[in-house]
Amino acid sequence: MMERLRDGASSIWIKVILGLIILSFVFAGIGSYLAGGSGPKPAAKVGGEKISQQQFEQAYQNERNQMQSQLGEYFSTLMGNPEYVKQLRESVLNRMVNNVLIEQRAKKLGMHISNEQIRQAIFAIPAFQENGVFSNELYNNLLQRSGITPDQFAQSVGTDLLRQQYLSSIEGSDFTLKNQLDSLSQLEGQQRQIRTITLDLAKFKAEQTITDAQAKLYYDENPQQFTRPEQLKAAYVELTAKNIKDAIQVTPEQAQQYYKENESKFSTAEKIQVSHILIQGDTAADKAKAEAVLAQLKAGANFAELAEKDSADKFSAKDGGKLDWFGRGVMDPAFDKAAFALNKVGELSGVVQTAFGFHIIKLDGIKPAVVKPFADVEQSIIADLKEQKLSESFYNLQQDLAQQAFEHPDSLDAAAKSVNATIQTTGYFSTNTAPSVLNNPKVLKSLMSTDVHDDGLNSDVIDLGPEHVMVVRVESTRPQAVLPFKDVEANVKTLLATKLGEEAAEAESNKILVDLRAGKSEAVTKDGYAFSADRVISRSDKNSTLAQVAFRMPQPVDGKSTFGVTGDATGNVIIVALDKVITPKTTAEADNAKFVEKVAQMNAQQDLMSTLSQLRDTGDVSYPAETSTN
Repeated sequence: MMERLRDGASSIWIKVILGLIILSFVFAGIGSYLAGGSGPKPAAKVGGEKISQQQFEQAYQNERNQMQSQLGEYFSTLMGNPEYVKQLRESVLNRMVNNVLIEQRAKKLGMHISNEQIRQAIFAIPAFQENGVFSNELYNNLLQRSGITPDQFAQSVGTDLLRQQYLSSIEGSDFTLKNQLDSLSQLEGQQRQIRTITLDLAKFKAEQTITDAQAKLYYDENPQQFTRPEQLKAAYVELTAKNIKDAIQVTPEQAQQYYKENESKFSTAEKIQVSHILIQGDTAADKAKAEAVLAQLKAGANFAELAEKDSADKFSAKDGGKLDWFGRGVMDPAFDKAAFALNKVGELSGVVQTAFGFHIIKLDGIKPAVVKPFADVEQSIIADLKEQKLSESFYNLQQDLAQQAFEHPDSLDAAAKSVNATIQTTGYFSTNTAPSVLNNPKVLKSLMSTDVHDDGLNSDVIDLGPEHVMVVRVESTRPQAVLPFKDVEANVKTLLATKLGEEAAEAESNKILVDLRAGKSEAVTKDGYAFSADRVISRSDKNSTLAQVAFRMPQPVDGKSTFGVTGDATGNVIIVALDKVITPKTTAEADNAKFVEKVAQMNAQQDLMSTLSQLRDTGDVSYPAETSTN
């Protein structure tokens, strides 16, 4: 229980509860993920809903990409294990099935997400914001690059909000009693005093003598460990804006010409400040009243005093009718026309009718339009023109690349020449060990397509992101095969030595445990082993494996230590002696909001797992197509 309590906050299900799944797909091929496929055999069927192979493959590639960014070089080691790949694919598909089950259950319960909720969720996505404010232009550009329409994205966000609503209802329905919190608090704060003996795997491994016959037998009995998956060599031509940027030039003369043709872009617009008196209404009497006020002004009356007394605009009337500075097109058209027709400070307009009533306007000030000097904007103009030329040049080159790759499908020579690029080639690789430049779902899909993989043709132009495209082809392939013994003999002997070393270390640890549990500590000492000094560990100790074993061991009775065994990340065997259990007194921690939240999350995780189990038991879930491990 306490391991679940400690890990609950980082659980995948709690993350689902606390966040929207859809956000992780914004820049990872969401268009393909949502669009689905039309293959005859879906990856899974949940009730009447299908999860297509295309949806599944896209989700699997997203998972692989995320793992690769987190694990680095170790990722290749993991993906080289067919059994692990199979388990990973099954895990991804099961999560997708769970999502559908949750969505179906939420709809059955009558849960609903409004358009306003979807709108607010989209506005809150950081990827669509500039300086903390939602940018519609950025939103549309990013969706376009991802190959998805706004309606599709909104529908997907709504679906995930619906799932979140259901999951939140499960989380919010749980509660914990005070005495339960007290007990859990004590368990959470418990510590254990231990000592350890480390059996070094390297020592036992070095003691193994592996004969050629043993190595050959191990090789024959474990061919899957020495099987090379299907591999291919690829060639590609890559076109990016970065590659052609240096060739884009803009002269000062071109910048000067652009400045002259677009002078308004570099000008601050003319602004004026006016005061006004507003007589509300649209009747002849209202107009007559306004004309009477105008007559008083022409006769020398004080504008500010009349504004304060007669104007219906009480906000400006307090300041003598004065309005803020404004430019053309801001005010009512009739007011705007009359105000900008005034030429001298203090000049009065006639009676001006708008939708608000009748106005008398007085000009208070003029700020004429100011054009920024060319020298002040030259560099920004050059930068803008370079971006424009770069975009045009990239588009034209992309079209040339596509045309040449299509017209000369058996070679990349013409395609590379058309964009002044070099053909890049790779060594042999599998889809799980693709070079980083090719490790993209779109590229791998193209490489494994019939036209490219089987027929040896150039791919279509693959759009990899903003101003980044590629054409690929398969140069050669080699099938899955068990590698010859002579090529892997050294690796076979290393693996066998490790296996035998682990067995020897395990046998030695069993012997030590027997002696320790029988009270024969002197036998252990005689064999050259000694316990480490005492140390006190908690459940959250940085050595989580050691902590898990120590907290599962029986508590000492009458001062007699108990013993257990575990291992570390390098394969060493660790003998653990538990000498003492330290239980804290009940503290205010049980009332601590964070602790209460952690318990609630643990309970919510358990409730969710139980709910999913029930949904799977009662739902119609099937897997028409077996998921490949390639």
